[in-house]
Amino acid sequence: MSGEMAQQTVLLTSCYLAPLSYYALLMKAGRAVIETGDNYQKQSYRNRCHIAGANGMISLSIPVEKPTRESASMRDVRIADHGNWQHLHWNAILSAYRSSPFFEYYEDEFRPCYEKRFSFLHDFNEELRQLICRLMDMETAVTFTDHYIAGPPPGTSDFRELIHPKRRSPFHTPPYYQVFAGKLGFIPDLSIIDLLFNMGNESRLILRKIDTGS
Repeated sequence: MSGEMAQQTVLLTSCYLAPLSYYALLMKAGRAVIETGDNYQKQSYRNRCHIAGANGMISLSIPVEKPTRESASMRDVRIADHGNWQHLHWNAILSAYRSSPFFEYYEDEFRPCYEKRFSFLHDFNEELRQLICRLMDMETAVTFTDHYIAGPPPGTSDFRELIHPKRRSPFHTPPYYQVFAGKLGFIPDLSIIDLLFNMGNESRLILRKIDTGS
């Protein structure tokens, strides 16, 4: 990591089990600011993640309540209390990763997040982010916006819209072991849990190899 990146502040969105590129930025930055005052956007990583199953990539999406007004800030978005989504997501994660080398090691850390009820999407995302950062020894200072940041100040790099499931990742992910790679080939920039469950304590080494411009 260069000294320049170590002093940089990155501006990110709130994400559900964000992809590797997100955590590479988070790990290499000197400081991170997570935007919570932005308008909620459907079909973004705010409420979805991508994992690798036996038959290919799986998109897990958290159902949210329809806003009472035309636009709603991320911090105010509520999780819809229907569809038993937590049970479905956890079963999908189990099916995808139970045979991965490190799933058993981390299983008891993640399961409670899918048994506890959350009212707000950002709170659920943040619970998981803090857990992942703790498991990966990521100590980057993180703060949150209290209003939408239209123009990032000097020294802050804006990645809010760069990391998006509908856009090709601008960052190259170096190949690492994936359970179904023999069948599917390597799938880049999946959710951070794909890396963690497959590579364990070597996950940080893979994140360091992602070129984020540092």
